[in-house]
Amino acid sequence: MGDAAFGRIVYQPGWRWTVDVRPIAGTELCEIHHMGYVIAGRLRIEMRDGSVLETEAGDVFECPPGHDAWVVGDEPWISIDWTGRRHYGRTRDAAAERKLVTILFTDLVESTQLAARLGDAGWRDLMGDYLTTVGRALERHHGRQIQMTGDGVLASFESPAHAVHCALDLAASATELGLRQRAGLHTGEVDFAGDDVRGIAVHLAARVAAAAGAGEVLVSATTNGLLFGSGFNSVSRGSHELKGIDQPVELFAVG
Repeated sequence: MGDAAFGRIVYQPGWRWTVDVRPIAGTELCEIHHMGYVIAGRLRIEMRDGSVLETEAGDVFECPPGHDAWVVGDEPWISIDWTGRRHYGRTRDAAAERKLVTILFTDLVESTQLAARLGDAGWRDLMGDYLTTVGRALERHHGRQIQMTGDGVLASFESPAHAVHCALDLAASATELGLRQRAGLHTGEVDFAGDDVRGIAVHLAARVAAAAGAGEVLVSATTNGLLFGSGFNSVSRGSHELKGIDQPVELFAVG
């Protein structure tokens, strides 16, 4: 439905993610972020750290990546899911798979000071709103969330333009929430192994993000070259010495 994908899900008694979906997804646990409403039945969700959540009819639920789940009892679990449907159950080789992608890192500027001012409850509510916008933006721009990085996100995109659009949308959303976000992107080959991503391109994208200012979206020269004709305006920020990178990298601010 436009940028959103909805699903009506029916899991029969005896269904379990690690038995019925893991062979298809190719990851140890489900790495999809879910939000939805339970119509009937009970589902038990166990996170990677051992914490558990059990949902039943009438519940609205949110489940972050990194979980197993199974039906409890002899009644089918039926729900409407509006986050995570677009990428759920897609085949992915669990062995290392090398791909050319654009890596996005985001980070919130001065988040520690803001959290101290708001208190635990206020900060938790604000982060919940921000993470909701992250999930929606990734679905809208066909991004794949790899992991949350403290108060930011690491994601991959097959299209550099989609990645930059997502970064700009998130920067605008953060501003509306009273937050200041910085973002960095680099395009290169990475290794996907299950739910992890590795390679120098990941490290370079992280360094580009660290060089960005509040509200800024920086891209490497490689990504900037691939954006030619996409309608973005970019301004060179000069060459930067990035930690762990042998040669200076020219960075561009994109808007």
